[in-house]
Amino acid sequence: MSWRALRAQTLEEIRMTLEQGERLLVTFVIPILGLVLFSSVPIISTGTAHRVDFFAPSVLGLAVISTAMVNLSISTGFERGWGVLKRLGATPLGSSTLLVAKVLAVLAVELVQVVVLGAIAAGLGWHPHAGAGLAVGAELLGTVAFSGIGFLLAGTLRAEVTLALANGLYVVMLGISGIMFPIAKLGGFAAVARLLPSAALTDVLHPSLGGGAVPVEGWVVLAAWAVAAPIVAAAAFRFD
Repeated sequence: MSWRALRAQTLEEIRMTLEQGERLLVTFVIPILGLVLFSSVPIISTGTAHRVDFFAPSVLGLAVISTAMVNLSISTGFERGWGVLKRLGATPLGSSTLLVAKVLAVLAVELVQVVVLGAIAAGLGWHPHAGAGLAVGAELLGTVAFSGIGFLLAGTLRAEVTLALANGLYVVMLGISGIMFPIAKLGGFAAVARLLPSAALTDVLHPSLGGGAVPVEGWVVLAAWAVAAPIVAAAAFRFD
């Protein structure tokens, strides 16, 4: 693997993400609007002393889903459909370097998201507890898991199908993963929802940043997805 090629391609992936309006909508605009709106307006009961204490961790989890699954799968899917991946894979860059560059770009964009969203949340009165290390670990595991899901969609389905399915999954995860409201409100379905990587991510982020006890089950589910999703994606991914 050429480190110079990897660095150049990673910077190019970051540039494309930050310059394209539709990507910025998913990665920055929607999470920011969601954080400000739901933290300021009593639309949903959160069970926390301050609404931002619930929605700040939720939106940090949403940022991972937006960038690592939705943005990554759609951009990679269309590049595959247009033949870009196949052509780049035949160059000295190589297919493996290309995919690593995409994951590194995801991590770089997520770092910007954390800084921006954290600053806005602080402005809204959020004071996270001392579980930042656990939260970083959860975000990294979530990134691996959702990147695997994104590559699986992009590498096996037509670009148009990937676009529809990624956005559909995004909406579903908003509703049943403890992002918009406490997952306990789902009643008996909560146990099933907690098997999803999105619910596991928020199950870890909320207590980590809120000073509560982090459930072991959340870590187990998140780690299982972080292992299984990339393995399945690697086995099923097609470059043409």
